[in-house]
Order: sequence, then structure tokens, then C-alpha cells
Amino acid sequence: MGSGGLLLPTVVMLVLNVLSAVMVALVKAAMAGGLDPLVLVTLQQLTAAIFLGPIAHFREGKSRPKMTLEIFAYLFISAALGAAMRQYMVFVGLRYTTATFVSAFSNIAPVLTFVLAVATRSESLHLRTATGAAKLAGTLVSLAGAMLLTFYRGVALTHANSAHQLHRSLSSPPSPETDSGRRWTLGTVAILGNCVCLACWYLLQGRIARKYPYVYSCNAFLSTFSFLQVAVVGLCVQHNLSAWIITNKFQILTVLYSGVVATGMSFVLLTWCIQKRGAVFVAAFIPVSQVIVCIMDFTILHEPLYLGSWPVSSAVGQEAGGLATASKSC
Repeated sequence: MGSGGLLLPTVVMLVLNVLSAVMVALVKAAMAGGLDPLVLVTLQQLTAAIFLGPIAHFREGKSRPKMTLEIFAYLFISAALGAAMRQYMVFVGLRYTTATFVSAFSNIAPVLTFVLAVATRSESLHLRTATGAAKLAGTLVSLAGAMLLTFYRGVALTHANSAHQLHRSLSSPPSPETDSGRRWTLGTVAILGNCVCLACWYLLQGRIARKYPYVYSCNAFLSTFSFLQVAVVGLCVQHNLSAWIITNKFQILTVLYSGVVATGMSFVLLTWCIQKRGAVFVAAFIPVSQVIVCIMDFTILHEPLYLGSWPVSSAVGQEAGGLATASKSC
């Protein structure tokens, strides 16, 4: 494929990472205001299904074939991996850790995608060629960078005074009721689960794109199935009906943005990019989101950025909704 065929998918992926970074900021603030992650995922997928349903009907309703059991099974599993489970794990990770930590840890996803692609023969690896060696080297560098950014506790690069004050506050004895260590561990496990689901979803979506190349219908079904999956779990877990009624304008904006833009439009464009360039190409852009989140932290939120990460020990869970905004990594 020539440079023209590579330019447009590259631009699309860069735009999608900006949209994803904005969603992370909105979701984190909305959950700090008390929005439940299960409720958010359910309403997000419902909004995406309502948005994509009419578009799929008018653009592909007459051309798409009848739904077969095989395609239904693919779409149902894809909905569980790519939307229901993955989105919920992302929101849990954001709730119990920080936005930048989530972005840094998510750099493992390209590595998992590449390994699974090679294992399933979706991606060929020719170590004797320059391309194959570059793929392997890029995978190892990505993994090393993710581990460094996640576990290395470095010095503050910006806002040194506020960082020093933060360090002193974190050095104070933790309050027993915060249970910060368990919350951070739970958030980290959730992010790891998100990476596994995302890697599997990229590969599965690539196979679906070959068997059912109707991007609007595919993602409309995906959003519908994921809404039903999360709604069943959510109604069983969250019995308080007041939690499902959102009146806060900012939370409503978050649901609409995450449903229409970050899920509806983004999933369609992601599927298109996977069709054009493959799952490994799409996964390779995940680290871009981390850079955007770091820039937002520094320029908009004026948070201190560190060389590596500074995991929160005693501050996690003290803010509303169990959120912590103190720890930032870059």
C-alpha cells in the first residue's frame, strides 16, 4: 500500500486518540461526581446503539446479508470483549488509579496484540527481514517503556514545589478506612484486563471485518449486544434506581460524548482502520493517547509530571468516588 493509503488511517488514528483522551478526562470527572461505572457503561452503549442504528439501517439496510449464527456469535463475543468488559474495566481503572497511570499501563496492549497476532498467524513475523526485526524491536521497546513508566518512581519534571508538597502529604500515615493499597491493586488488575480484552478484540474485529464488512451495521449490533450484556449485570448489581437516573448536566454530557463520539463514531473508524491496515497497526497508536493525556495534565490541569510514575499509597480513594488525581506519570 502506498503512502496515500497509509496517510488517512494514520490521521484517523491520531484523531481517535485525541477523542479518547478527552473521554478519559470527562469520565474521570463524572465518576468523581458520583456516576457509577456500570451505569455509565450501560448508558454509553445504549446511546451508541441509538446513534448507529438509524445510520446502519439507511446506509446498509438493503445491501447487508441476513444475520447468520456464525456472525451473531462473532458479534456477541466482540461486544463482550470490546465494549462491555473492556469499557467497564477502563472506568474501574480510572476510578481507583489515575488517568495517566491508565494510559501508561495500556502500552502493554500493543505488545499483547502483536504476540496474539503472531500466535494466531494473523501477522507474519520474518526475523531475517528488516521489517520483522523492526516489529520485534518495537514490541520489546514498547514493553520496556510500559514497565518503566508504570513501576519506576522518578523525580518531578514540572511543578517541583507542588510535587514536594504532594510527597510530604503522601508520607503521612495512611488512614485505615481509605484502603488505598487494595484500591490501587484493583485498578491495576482492571487495566490489565482491559489490555487483554482490547488485544483480543482487535484481532476478533479484524476477522469480523472480513466476514461481515459492514462497519455501521457491525458496530450498531456490537453496541446493542453490549448494552444488553451490561444492563443485565448492572440491574442485578445496582438495585438503587436513583443511580440510573442522571440529572447532572455534566454527567449527561459525559454519557452523550462517550456514547456518540467515543463509542459510536470511534468504533466505526477503528473498524475501518482495522480493515485497511490490520489490528497491529491500530494497536501501535495506543501510546499516543498517553502523550495527549500528559499534555492535558500539564497544560490544563497543571498537575506535576514525573519521570516514571508515582503510585499513590495513601491518597487513593480519599476523593469522591474513590478517585485520586495526585499521582501522575509521563
